[in-house]
Amino acid sequence: MFNAWSRRDRPPEEGTAAGLDGFAVDKTFLSSLKGILLETELALTFIIFICFTASISAYMAAALLEFFITLAFLFLYATQYYQRFDRMNWPCLDFLRCVSAIIIFLVVSFAAVTSRDGAAIAAFVFGIILVSVFAYDAFKIYRTEMVPRASQGDQQ
Repeated sequence: MFNAWSRRDRPPEEGTAAGLDGFAVDKTFLSSLKGILLETELALTFIIFICFTASISAYMAAALLEFFITLAFLFLYATQYYQRFDRMNWPCLDFLRCVSAIIIFLVVSFAAVTSRDGAAIAAFVFGIILVSVFAYDAFKIYRTEMVPRASQGDQQ
């Protein structure tokens, strides 16, 4: 029943990237649910970085670091370059990226809202929205990538 959604949520299949000589962007990935989630995370992280830059510069490093990490994952998935690193467990890395971002942005958002600055309050609001997007992304990764592998291991 949900077979079409689970196939669409995953990164692109391996067969399409094997013959790539360069970094061709897969436009179907960018319009898939996973691509839209990564783009949303990237945009919200950049907005939070701007808000922290305008108010509390001590917290902007966390937002900037997470921006670059999300940008790297978006680049690797959109160009299918991640398939060249076949020894890495990409769903697990992506899941850990989401969980660490949830923890970082919860702590930083609640710490920033104590300053009562307008931009810090905006960063708090966007931070809570970003935490919910990261939580949904982590949930989708867990449901589509990690649970099926565990059930396949039980059958063998």
